[in-house]
Amino acid sequence: MSPTILIFVVLIYFALLMGITYLTSKDDSNAVFFKANRNSPWYVVAFGMIGASLSGVTFVSVPGWVGSTEFSYLQIVIGYLLGYLVIAWILIPLYYKMNVTSIYEYLRHRFGPKSHKTGAFFFLLSRLLIASFRLFLVATVLHHFILRAWGVPFEVTVILAVAFIWLYTYRSGIKTIVWTDTLQTFFMLASVVIAIVLLLGEMDLSLLELIRSEKFSDYSKVVYFEDFNDRKHWLKSLLGGMFIAIAMTGLDQDNMQKNLTCRSIKESQKNVISLGLILIPVNFIFLFLGAILFIYADQKGVSIPTVDGSLKTDLLFPEIAFNQGLNPILGIAFLLGLIAAAYSSADSALTSLTTSFSIDFLNLKKYKEQKQKKLRKKVHILFSVILVVIIISYQHLLHENVISTLLLVSSYTYGPLLGLFAFGLLTRYSIREKWVWLVALVSVGVSYLINTNSESLFWGYQFGYEILALNGAFTYTGLYLIRNRKELHKK
Repeated sequence: MSPTILIFVVLIYFALLMGITYLTSKDDSNAVFFKANRNSPWYVVAFGMIGASLSGVTFVSVPGWVGSTEFSYLQIVIGYLLGYLVIAWILIPLYYKMNVTSIYEYLRHRFGPKSHKTGAFFFLLSRLLIASFRLFLVATVLHHFILRAWGVPFEVTVILAVAFIWLYTYRSGIKTIVWTDTLQTFFMLASVVIAIVLLLGEMDLSLLELIRSEKFSDYSKVVYFEDFNDRKHWLKSLLGGMFIAIAMTGLDQDNMQKNLTCRSIKESQKNVISLGLILIPVNFIFLFLGAILFIYADQKGVSIPTVDGSLKTDLLFPEIAFNQGLNPILGIAFLLGLIAAAYSSADSALTSLTTSFSIDFLNLKKYKEQKQKKLRKKVHILFSVILVVIIISYQHLLHENVISTLLLVSSYTYGPLLGLFAFGLLTRYSIREKWVWLVALVSVGVSYLINTNSESLFWGYQFGYEILALNGAFTYTGLYLIRNRKELHKK
């Protein structure tokens, strides 16, 4: 497919986003940038968060994952729903009651400034790595299938991808994102449905014929219950999904910043629970698309793309969409869906990084309004540059399926947040704060060592994403050890 046509489609799409930006960015105050004046309709936030929760990683990597793990990812997604229930009934009321801008302000109130900064640091680390993963994927596809044909270096592709996010978020931040994410979620879901319909037509199969086929059964196993040592076992996946949702949504400034733009606690709770419910069928559709892609590739003799000699199942979808001479609508649908999915998560990530650093480290509230805005805009530029540097470095570091790497890294970096919030909510102890950094770092280190050596230590047992819960438990235990035995927190 012609790179010229594809880049023209991209420019039209970006023009639509800039139109929304123009309508929503007339007020660039901090109240609008950080909280959208707490005036967002919950159903708009919920719909937009579908795209942000899935991201470009889900759009490309989840279908690519089907070849090795079938539909087992759905076990994790069902676990997400359990986590969203915890968020709705425990965390959201807490955040609204405290009227926080950054959710890590809770840790300062509960423990003190060092715990506050520890929690914020692990969020910044986590979100930088995750946002970079997601943008790396979209930059790789844009470069591999479009810009490389024009001799554009990968580094320039990355700079352009990040610069555009900065361009439409730097004025009104979260207010703009709530509405751009709605558009982007629509494009993402529409593109998946279009891809399924077109590929079924290419294979001359009806939906029912495909589901009944033997080849589909080779890819569609959902529940793994045979071997508890297997990292795909249903119970491990369910619990892992629950704790991933609690940590990566409920304890994550990026996702909670959108929730906190809703008008009330009840509306925010409706948003979270409806999101958890709808993510199950939406992810099923992505897995279904993955099965179709692998069946099509096998039927038509399409090879899985390689990068530097390594198989990249993440690139199977774009390979079929762009390079197999199919209906050009498939390539256009894929490109729009990928950009929509990637940008709906990356734009809010940049805004939440700016928010957290401004509130948690610079204590922005102590400055006058005009000074606050100037500092906020400088921080916004700073994190844009940091994202560019990290994404470019991934070109030389990543060798596995991106969704697998993303969730594994999250299991390490979100563990201390899980432990800190759990200890704060479940006990009344204060802590000796000078040791909180050490507790968090030791928890991550011990979790990593146990995970990498689990088969030899525990008779062949492989940790899945339940390593996140174990990581949180280590942090919780460490905080208990450094507690002030006589001094209790007054609620």
